[in-house]
Amino acid sequence: MTFDPLTIGMLVVLAILIFFMFRNSRKRRTDQEKLRDQIVPGAEIMTNFGLFGTLKSIDTVSNVAEVETSPGNIVRVHRQTIAKVVEPIVVGDGEPRSVEEAMAIANREAEERERDSAAHSLDDAPAYGERITTEPKKPVRRATKKVSE
Repeated sequence: MTFDPLTIGMLVVLAILIFFMFRNSRKRRTDQEKLRDQIVPGAEIMTNFGLFGTLKSIDTVSNVAEVETSPGNIVRVHRQTIAKVVEPIVVGDGEPRSVEEAMAIANREAEERERDSAAHSLDDAPAYGERITTEPKKPVRRATKKVSE
């Protein structure tokens, strides 16, 4: 039995697909184990449907988790709806905390750059694309051909 190049190519593509399937399932499994280790009472969590709160308790037998959304409000959800553990965002020095703050910083930096470039540029510098000439323009005289009558 001979194999043509098309059959060999199809087998290679099939092998690559199977490789990625096993790789993705292994990665998903390790992510679930990491999440399972992080889910402890007192952790800030987010559910699949976007509910944020503090995990109060987990019942592994009935698969129920109690989440406190605000002081005194406890919501019972299925344990598998816990999507991730929310870690506090650490804002470094000079990093914006919102889009508005980032835009204000960008505008301030742009104004500083304009002031710096204006201070360094010459007053009589030509604009971009403008030709520099030292003598006044003279009209161009073209030779005309006399037509004999």
